Amino acid sequence: MNFTFESCRSLLCETGAIQRLAGICKERSISRPMLVTDQGMMATGLVDKTLAQLQAAGITVLLYNDVQADPPAEVVLDAAEQAKNAGIDSVIGFGGGSSMDVAKLIAVLSKGNQALEEMYGVGLIKGERLTLIQIPTTAGTGSEVTPIAIVTTGETTKSGIVSPQLLPDLAILDAELTISLPPHVTAATGIDAMVHAIEAYTSKLRKNPYSDMLAKQALTLLSTNIKTAVFDGGNLAARSQMLLGAMLAGQAFANAPVAAVHALAYPLGGHYHLSHGLSNSLVLPHVLRFNKPKAIEHYSALLPCIVPQKVSGDEKKDTEQLISAIEQLIIDVELPTRLRDCGVTESALAMLAEDAMKQSRLLVNNPKEVKLADALDIYQAAY
Repeated sequence: MNFTFESCRSLLCETGAIQRLAGICKERSISRPMLVTDQGMMATGLVDKTLAQLQAAGITVLLYNDVQADPPAEVVLDAAEQAKNAGIDSVIGFGGGSSMDVAKLIAVLSKGNQALEEMYGVGLIKGERLTLIQIPTTAGTGSEVTPIAIVTTGETTKSGIVSPQLLPDLAILDAELTISLPPHVTAATGIDAMVHAIEAYTSKLRKNPYSDMLAKQALTLLSTNIKTAVFDGGNLAARSQMLLGAMLAGQAFANAPVAAVHALAYPLGGHYHLSHGLSNSLVLPHVLRFNKPKAIEHYSALLPCIVPQKVSGDEKKDTEQLISAIEQLIIDVELPTRLRDCGVTESALAMLAEDAMKQSRLLVNNPKEVKLADALDIYQAAY
């Protein structure tokens, strides 16, 4: 089997590792970083503590804290311009997927002269980037180990940039940074990470033994610990396992890309501003049922990762058990299960289906071909 596998250059998984950030920067000759985050993270006080640590070590930090969820191109360009004017030598992404995605693009845009609009697509970034460190504060996107950045490019549309230059030099996993996450965010980001693992394992074009191994381990860690993390948020052991699981799922889908769940989730985020994790969760069971005829072998193989006691050895039964277990898990972590409960109108389903079909970068990876009528059927089932 022929395949390639890429990930970040270094990974540090250690509870309390954030306290060593200044030393890590010194070791890497970082003296003028831009720290990229959002207002939600500012409110936790974690950013101020990190800034104080860096400044006490004589490191001059340029703070950019205006990242928005589903970051628009204007935010990326504004941050990159500030970074270039300040002469930064590195970028630190500190937060959820949006902050880390913006950090990736700042690292590229600040180093060269390529326009952002020339980067949309796969493998179109030219040149190098600044040193990049990613520090996730949610256990969900896996953005700290993926070569992908998602940018909102219009009122309701998103575009992806995929390039090896977006992989960081270092990802730091510190479970202490996720303790402050509220239950509903923990639930939604956790399901998001599970979707990454499931879709990587069934990815049509680039599925490989290495991504399979990571996806299975990720799904085991995530499904075992998500309920504890949601309802006992101070449980550091569960938080640590969730963070590790999300990272492993990120490595998996960075190399065996996601598919129809994400393609149908993006229009929900674009039109209704639902969080990415919730959008994935709402369509997940229905995409699984749609894919079942083509993915039954793979879905049944994932059942031991979630409910090993229900494995029967019959692929059809085990696939149904997998879908039922995932549906129940979504209910157990108290996420909404119907589009209508999230403000989506039935009259909008046809428009959402048309938008989903524009996600060709994702749909080509789906184990079963998705046509416009299929996308509409899935939204109607989720409604």
